[in-house]
Amino acid sequence: MAVASFKLQFSYIKSQSNFRPALSKYCSRSGRIKCAATTPRKSYNITLLPGDGIGPEVISVAKNVLNLAGSLEGIEFSFNEMPVGGAALDLIGVPLPEETLTVAKQSDAVLLGAIGGYKWDKNEKHLKPETGLLQLREGLGVFANLRPATVLPQLVESSTLKKEVAEGVDLMVVRELTGGIYFGKPRGFDTNEKGQEIGYNTEVYSAFEIDRIARVAFEIARKRNGKLCSVDKANVLEASMLWRKIITALASEFPDVELSHMYVDNAAMQLVRNPKQFDTIVTNNIFGDILSDEASMITGSIGMLPSASLGSSGPGLFEPIHGSAPDIAGQDKANPLATMLSAAMLLKYGLGEENAATRIEMAVLDTLDRGFRTGDIHSFGHKLVGCKEIGEEVMKSVDSGAGYTN
Repeated sequence: MAVASFKLQFSYIKSQSNFRPALSKYCSRSGRIKCAATTPRKSYNITLLPGDGIGPEVISVAKNVLNLAGSLEGIEFSFNEMPVGGAALDLIGVPLPEETLTVAKQSDAVLLGAIGGYKWDKNEKHLKPETGLLQLREGLGVFANLRPATVLPQLVESSTLKKEVAEGVDLMVVRELTGGIYFGKPRGFDTNEKGQEIGYNTEVYSAFEIDRIARVAFEIARKRNGKLCSVDKANVLEASMLWRKIITALASEFPDVELSHMYVDNAAMQLVRNPKQFDTIVTNNIFGDILSDEASMITGSIGMLPSASLGSSGPGLFEPIHGSAPDIAGQDKANPLATMLSAAMLLKYGLGEENAATRIEMAVLDTLDRGFRTGDIHSFGHKLVGCKEIGEEVMKSVDSGAGYTN
């Protein structure tokens, strides 16, 4: 169920392949939508976490597209909408209510909008919206974050790089998601021997954590073009030294994958100098956070990139990598395409429903082919539309089966 296609796509190691999510019996603000396109043969329970800023807008559009694509494949969805982030803080007083995590764990997959905003920036750390996201990832045990960065032919002119540099870029960043400096202990605030206030965090990885994310990355590289670049800072950091040692040793189990290593500062430079040299990148939590955002701009807009976060059991977490964009929230200016593509990843990697996923992916391409653009990817000669309208256009393309062959 939840990561069935993760096994199919990546041939994940047998010791980690028991992907069996529980079906949720909990219902809060739930809605069951049934389409008559075909008699439903399968049903799934999806937790929706709209979150903050533009999150509710992009989730609303993605939900409609997800449901239509599913109905055309005989799939029925039950949606449970729950609060998280700033919305949960305002409603309940914590960024991740226990009830939200319970419902998410019991679902087949989780689709998240965005978290954060200026309103909560001055909150104490445990009351920041972003803390809720970290708690959610940890609670679901989703350690493997997949962030594709593909320059679509329709948007090559939107890239900040020269056309000859950006054209043809198609890479995958595999980011370790539940370890490293974001979760390491000790951490906190103190004073040093001079009486000065200090803040400190710990970058720490166990051999097990490195091994499991590396295996995922090797399998992904094997299914792509057989090239894996491990990014670290092994010339300075002990955690990176262990990272490189474990991954180098593991390479013998994957003789068909070409492994290389690169320091993170060089990798950041190479991503803008010659991004086509990369196929699959594996790296730790903080480096992956930074590099995947950098890679997103090669594609033209952070509003175009989806992500999937998967674990060894239970539901996956799927979300666009953009932020909550509070400056444009509620103005119908958001780009929902990354969230739609995250819904496609949910179908493909979370539920094993590749046909329905392809319907969404092809519909997004068709909508771009027909010239529709939101503000972040708009250029001369194309039609500027808002969040709702581009969603409607993608729905038309899904309904017509544009570009889809089965």
